[in-house]
Amino acid sequence: MAEVIRMPLLSDTMTEGKIVTWNKKVGDKVKSDDVLADVETDKATMEINGYVDGTLLYIGVPAGEAAKINQVIAIIGKEGEDYKSLLKEDAAPESPLSTSASVEKVVAQDVNVSPQQIEISNGSNERIKASPLAKKLADEKGIDIAKINGSGDGGRVTKKDVDDYKVLSTENKQSAGENKNAAVPVFMSSGEEGHTDVQLTQMRKIIAKRLSESKFSAPHFYLSMEMNMDNAITARNAMNEVSPVKISFNDLIIKACASALRLHPDVNSSWMPARAGSDEGDFIRQNHHIHIGSALALPEGLIVPVIKFADQKTLSQIAAETKMLYAKAKDKKIQPAEFTGNTFTISNLGMLDIEEFTAIINPPDSCILAIGNIREKVIRKNGIFDVTNVMKVTLSCDHRSVDGAVGAAFLQTLKKYLENPITMLV
Repeated sequence: MAEVIRMPLLSDTMTEGKIVTWNKKVGDKVKSDDVLADVETDKATMEINGYVDGTLLYIGVPAGEAAKINQVIAIIGKEGEDYKSLLKEDAAPESPLSTSASVEKVVAQDVNVSPQQIEISNGSNERIKASPLAKKLADEKGIDIAKINGSGDGGRVTKKDVDDYKVLSTENKQSAGENKNAAVPVFMSSGEEGHTDVQLTQMRKIIAKRLSESKFSAPHFYLSMEMNMDNAITARNAMNEVSPVKISFNDLIIKACASALRLHPDVNSSWMPARAGSDEGDFIRQNHHIHIGSALALPEGLIVPVIKFADQKTLSQIAAETKMLYAKAKDKKIQPAEFTGNTFTISNLGMLDIEEFTAIINPPDSCILAIGNIREKVIRKNGIFDVTNVMKVTLSCDHRSVDGAVGAAFLQTLKKYLENPITMLV
């Protein structure tokens, strides 16, 4: 009796499969382990086997076209056998193919459980699930199928599992060179999949809301520059010998940014959308004051303490204020006035050994500066190799209010101040 081959369910999200190629044509002899066709699903391209011996009598879906799940794609039977009645029955409202015992529906697959699935005893009460093709290949290769870890549904062993096991065995033989039957032990997981759902803190909710609005409303572009920090290292060491509070590199950067913003007011600005009910349209607000936000990571999320009028403060004053604000933020004692009002923001991940990154603009700023670590770099100067200290920075800009040339000019000034710190003290 002719047997119908249907499009199998090859993945949990599959609704149809595209026949990439037929490896057999009508009239060809077919063996049970022959690959009839390659099928492209929503996740991968897979092989379809017929699992029956006979002649390919009918191909229902040409190569390049798709078939719905359970649609007839081929019929295999005896040469010259009449199969057309099967197609008529299948097209009927209640197909006899779904209920009749006279015609066996063959699910053509090697990746899901099929009617032809074989259970093999491994010598204990446990049964080993394996496809017919996998069992046949394992027998031919002399592999104990009970030792193969199946990747199919319910741990079923597939053709790919047998092939992969063979590859692992071969590689193990080549590396060991001692035991011809050596095989890599099959990995058996002792753990379980799991997850933990973490409820959002109010801080995390606000961060998600504000930064999502910023990323998807402000057209970001990025400018990167490398700074030579040799003089900054020397200057900081000298300053800390006389400063009443230890000055960090982040404090130096805050002061340098504030000094550069004084010369580039377009960067110290905010894009202001039209107010509801107002006749005024969108406009740009250039801030006369310079308030530098310095991002600080807390377990609950990111907070940005603000050093106000940073351009007017000494490095010692900036250092003392940042330490005080960071401590208050960590103790959850920081006040709203101390983490709002920023006109420019710095995000420094250098202490975490990050070389370079891009940051999302912190509203209402037009720009944010991402700071990487200070690292040694080999250079060649005057025919001699030497080591210098460099730091990469990346400026994220809101293109609505800051153009590329404006952002680049700001970075040039910042570079001048950081590479010669004495110039921002004059």
